[in-house]
Parts: sequence; C-alpha cells; structure tokens
Amino acid sequence: MRKIGLIGGMSFESSAVYYRMINEAVRERLGGLHSAEVMLHSVDFQTIVDLQKAGRWDDAARRLSEVAQGLEASGASCVLICTNTMHLIADEVQASIAVPLINIIDETAASMKAAGIKRPLLLATRYTMEHGFYTNRMAADGVDVMVPNAEDRTLVHDIIFNELCAGVILDSSRRALMAVIERAKAKAPTPSSLAAPRSA
Repeated sequence: MRKIGLIGGMSFESSAVYYRMINEAVRERLGGLHSAEVMLHSVDFQTIVDLQKAGRWDDAARRLSEVAQGLEASGASCVLICTNTMHLIADEVQASIAVPLINIIDETAASMKAAGIKRPLLLATRYTMEHGFYTNRMAADGVDVMVPNAEDRTLVHDIIFNELCAGVILDSSRRALMAVIERAKAKAPTPSSLAAPRSA
C-alpha cells in the first residue's frame, strides 16, 4: 500500500475529518480492518493564519513546501493539503516536490461533473471565496461556481474562523448558513434565463 502524506493542522478540526474519511474509504475498498498508510505533518495553524492576514502567501508557500518535502523524503508517494484555503499556493507546493500533490479542487470538480452538478455555491473562507484560485480552476473544469454576496462572505468567514476552526458548532450559525444558501438560490439564474435567445 502506498503512503499518503497529509499536510494538516489548518485547522486540526478539518484535518481530523480528512483522516477519518481517508481511512473509511480504504476500509470500504479493501474490507476487514484495513486502514490507510498515512503520514501527517500538522502545522501550528496560528502561524499560518498570521501569514494569511498579512498577505504573505509566498512565505506560506515556502512553509508548506518544506513540509511537503519532508513528507516526500519520509516515503510519501503523494501529498494532500487538508484544507481548501491553502490550495491558493498549491501550485508552488507541487513545484517543490516530485510526487503528485492531489489537488482537492480538481477532485471536487470531477465528482461534481460526474454527478451532473454545474453551478455549486462555494461557502469557505474569505480567501477561498475572493482570491479566484478556486472558482477559476473550477471554471477550467467546466464548473460555474457561485459565491455569496460581500456581507454573506464575511458571515461565512467569521463562522469558519471563530467557531468551526475552534470545534464550536452552533445551531444559530447553522441557521445563518442555511439562510446564506437560500439567498444565493434566490439570485441564481433559472435554466430558462440561461437559454440562448431564439432567432426571429
């Protein structure tokens, strides 16, 4: 079994979900008590957050590249960044290693296309929703991603950083996010409005 190198800790709440789902997939595929051969390097999230807030993405890329190189040197046959936001510098991390970096944007786009989903709503950190790296890469794969309005983007970002990253799950925030979804659905173009006009 090949070893998977995970870059985690951003936040560790998120990394735990990746770890569990990877192992569940391996158990489902192989049966019995099989689990994944995984190496996890969990970074100090606060240091990454400080770089994000300062716009020091080059420094963040260097930090995660160092981690990826360490995983590769330890025998990882592929690397995965266990967070959406840090895929902003995924190309730089990939360029620093010889093994494949599994890009979760590409994998998500492929899954949505297979399911016939063409216009998803992106709920993520402000960096992911506003920097374009996610929506542009999705668009290249034929998926037209919607993002919430500015006020709702702030709401979603704050819930992620102030609550979810700290392991706090509130019913009030769940309701707020459902309202964000409903507002986006109300503004989404209908299939008829997207149809090409007929010639006279």
